[in-house]
Amino acid sequence: MMEEVLKAFKCQGPEERIPVLRLELDYELALLHEAMMENCSQKMQESKKRLVELRREMIMLEAL
Repeated sequence: MMEEVLKAFKCQGPEERIPVLRLELDYELALLHEAMMENCSQKMQESKKRLVELRREMIMLEAL
């Protein structure tokens, strides 16, 4: 995970990555909503896992 943050920081500054990350969070939340409507536990778990990863990245970027 830290490697991803460092890579993102080198490719784009946090001020450029954070808006993109917010869009990714919104998209993943929409996918989670769809999975919940379909009552698909596998998709829900995948979305939750991805949301945790995105949240961690957001916290790290905001701390820079």
